[in-house]
Amino acid sequence: MSNIVENLGRRELSITYVALHHSVTPRYIQKLFESEGTTFTEYVLEQRLVQANRMLSDPRFSNRAITDVAFKVGFGDLSYFTRTFRRRFCMTPSDARERARRESDA
Repeated sequence: MSNIVENLGRRELSITYVALHHSVTPRYIQKLFESEGTTFTEYVLEQRLVQANRMLSDPRFSNRAITDVAFKVGFGDLSYFTRTFRRRFCMTPSDARERARRESDA
């Protein structure tokens, strides 16, 4: 799993990529995720969203555009990023950044 997290920024990250890296079959990787009650795709999406949220909440990244953050964690489509971020965190990426600014000012 750490190999997946290390490569989140790669848009070509796929189950085949991970399987080749570990010299196993894609089906084996699928079974590992199934045993955890999730899928490879769901796991990657969750990790990308969590990493984006961390970056948007971190003052060190406050000068980076939201688009840059989305692309940095592996999203290739800004509207998809915004929709999934809002669904996961019940706020937009801009809201997350603004909340972090308010909390750091307090």
